[in-house]
Parts: sequence; structure tokens; C-alpha cells
Amino acid sequence: MSASAYHPHDHQGCINTALQQATKLCAEQGVRLTPVRKRVLELVWQSHKPMGAYDLLPALAADGFNSAPPTVYRALDFLLDLGLVHRLASLNAFMGCSHPGHDCPSAFLICQDCGKAQEMTIAPWFSALKDAASTEGFIVDHQLTEVVGTCPRCAPADSEGL
Repeated sequence: MSASAYHPHDHQGCINTALQQATKLCAEQGVRLTPVRKRVLELVWQSHKPMGAYDLLPALAADGFNSAPPTVYRALDFLLDLGLVHRLASLNAFMGCSHPGHDCPSAFLICQDCGKAQEMTIAPWFSALKDAASTEGFIVDHQLTEVVGTCPRCAPADSEGL
């Protein structure tokens, strides 16, 4: 998904694309995108803001789904296992994956003011990190980087270009 969380765009298009990719990936993997899994994915994509599991409960209840925490965690685990969402450890929250089905290293740019986050592919940086780790005898299994700062919409006008 090429739309930036920090710039105006067709947000419903982000959600629709995520659902299409999830449907395709589930069919390829021979697993079911159940109604509750689909709804959790929609909710995770609804605002470009990381969502905690407990943030999802009221919307699931309003939609008539079982809103017990284990239901949400099972759906999130399913989505994580398929690579449809990422878990942002520092926030204990989840974000939709912009490149599901591809094992590519990512960084999340998290705005400390508005709370939105944007996934960014960082393959060249990750290669350098992996090489550096290798010199220490460390084998990198996976990586997700969280970068906290201020997005273009929240940054003061006089800070541009600094």
C-alpha cells in the first residue's frame, strides 16, 4: 500500500486492499479468514494508528461478535502468523502489514503527537544490520524497528528541512 498514513488519501482503499490481500493469502495457505478474523483485520487498518487488543473489544461487541479477550488474541495470533499484521512491542499494539506474504524487514515511523504509524521497508539498512550482527556471530531471525518522532502533519512549520 503506497498511501502514506500522514497524507490525505483514500483510506477505505487501504482497508479494501488489505482485505483483498488477506483473502488471497488465506486461499494460498489453505486457511480460513473467518468473519471475526476479517473484522479484526478491518479494525486494525481503520485509522493507521496502532491498536491494542483491548481497543478492539468494544467494536467487536457492537458488531455482535464474542468480545472476550481470548477471541481477539486468537484472531490477532492468526493474523500475525500469516504476516497480515505486525506487533509493535513498545506500544503493545498491532498494525496492518503493508506487504503481507513477503518476508521483508520493516520499520514503523510512529508519531508521538497524533499516534499514527507508517510502515517503511528498510531492506538495505537491514542487510547492513544483519552483516554487522554476523560479525559478532549473531544470527538475525527477524527484525522490526520502531522509530518515534513527529509526522509531517504534526511538525511545526518552522522545523521543515531541519
